[in-house]
Amino acid sequence: MFARHVRHVIEEALSDTPAVLLVGARQTGKTTLARAIADAHPGAGYVTLDDATTLEAARADPAALLAGLPPRAVIDEVQRAPGLLLAMKSLIDRGRRPGRFLLTGSADVLAMPRVAESLAGRMEITTLWPFSQGEIQGVEERFVDVVFAGTPPRGQGKGDVIDRVLRGGYPEAVARSRPDRRRAFFDAYVATLFQRDVRELADVEHPAALRRLLQLTCVRTGSILNRADLGRTLGVPASTLDRYLAILRTLFLVQEVPAWASNRGKRLVRAPRLHIADTGLAASLAGLSSDVIARDRTLLGPLLESFVAAELRKQSAWSEARPELHHFRTHAGREVDLVLEDSRGRVVGIEVKAASSAAASDFDGLRTLAETAGKAFVQGVLLHLGGTTVPFGPRLTAAPIDALWGGRR
Repeated sequence: MFARHVRHVIEEALSDTPAVLLVGARQTGKTTLARAIADAHPGAGYVTLDDATTLEAARADPAALLAGLPPRAVIDEVQRAPGLLLAMKSLIDRGRRPGRFLLTGSADVLAMPRVAESLAGRMEITTLWPFSQGEIQGVEERFVDVVFAGTPPRGQGKGDVIDRVLRGGYPEAVARSRPDRRRAFFDAYVATLFQRDVRELADVEHPAALRRLLQLTCVRTGSILNRADLGRTLGVPASTLDRYLAILRTLFLVQEVPAWASNRGKRLVRAPRLHIADTGLAASLAGLSSDVIARDRTLLGPLLESFVAAELRKQSAWSEARPELHHFRTHAGREVDLVLEDSRGRVVGIEVKAASSAAASDFDGLRTLAETAGKAFVQGVLLHLGGTTVPFGPRLTAAPIDALWGGRR
């Protein structure tokens, strides 16, 4: 079993919070991690709402189900019975003890308004994404905290980045060495999502359009979200498009990266970028392979940007800085692929280049971000496919992309 770096975050939350909810896409290892944590506490119970009888009991009388559980319990796939969370509120309020419940969910329960209201102050929520590259390697990842410390990151320039991008981080895909077997996994994965999870979440009038939207996101990953264009392509009204995007976000399949805002008056593009959450899934649905990318290298850039975005999002969950992820773009066309901003307002810019070298002009967007952010700007890093770490001026560095997970510090 791969060690999950977010485990200590969950265990710390259980030490002082009545309930912890571990959310994330299906097949990311939530159950495995939750049961491993429960096994460290003898006598802890486990129930799953994937079991038809247990699900029926949870829906019919949630209070009775909770009353029959031991003092510590794991409840798997809790989003299938939202009433269970509402009953949990009363139980917690009657006897507030830390570590009472560890819950997992394959859909974002905060998208359910009544549930979100009941959780306030009683539950901590952590997201489990597919494996990070450091988890696969079995190494500690500190890239986020290193860059916020102002230290230029260093990498080794290992040549397997494209393979990592095409593999992604889903545990089952990581375990399969052959690309055709990974494609089989992703095909079955998407089919299961649409046959069950989507139907449980919402009444979808045009399931083919929703699936097409997921495929378009894979093809256009990393691009500015243009709702009008997507709606025309799919042949659905804006209201339907927004609802379908919300479904994909709720299932942790896509992520909207908002634009970074400044109070210094510069005209900035406000639209978010749309990223697929796992590049293995994106490559599979878009029909991309190492041979296809070798014939057309322009296909790699957007996929590589989404790969970096996913790695930063994962690392942010267990970093000390805990930054939020943004992008930066001016109306004049200067842009930075990814911007990290922490609670203190400090800013780090990350530019991604699908090439083995960097030029001074590649830093134009980072320089504009530095000017716009002023004293809040910590540093800018351009991640590339080469093997050299090179300074490009004050607080600007070009570094190999493996600095994210396995580079020298």
